[in-house]
Amino acid sequence: MHIRKAKPEDMKQVLERIRELAVFEKEPDAVVITEEDLIRDGFSEQPLFYCFVAEEENELLGIALYYYRYSTWKGKTIHLEDLIVKEDQRGKGIGFELYKAIIQKGKEEGVRRIEWAVLDWNTPAITFYENTGAKVFSDWRVAQMDENGIANFLIQNS
Repeated sequence: MHIRKAKPEDMKQVLERIRELAVFEKEPDAVVITEEDLIRDGFSEQPLFYCFVAEEENELLGIALYYYRYSTWKGKTIHLEDLIVKEDQRGKGIGFELYKAIIQKGKEEGVRRIEWAVLDWNTPAITFYENTGAKVFSDWRVAQMDENGIANFLIQNS
């Protein structure tokens, strides 16, 4: 198994891992992106995301998808959107190696923070992150507005 940067031809398997995560997070119908979306958005002149993959014999056992953000307090940061290991491959250190690749990338890029979200019921992940020195905050809440919320807001405030 080795860790490498993703290529456009990996996006079919990347999408499979993303769908697996959606099932794990109890949102099996939430994924609406396509392989074509991933190729366009990750490999254009100004990519919206980057991705490391854990590969063995042409199979992607896991992915770590990330992008850059800007903090008014810290400057350039990395947001780790998804760290996914194929269910039958968990517990073999693959997630750790992908996580390590993200942290190494952050160090190389000189970011002052790497951040991600974890569901409060995913205690194995929380324990893993805390054991690696990450702080898992309980006092911050994630806020999101979906497509319907965006449309309704704009209708109500036009």
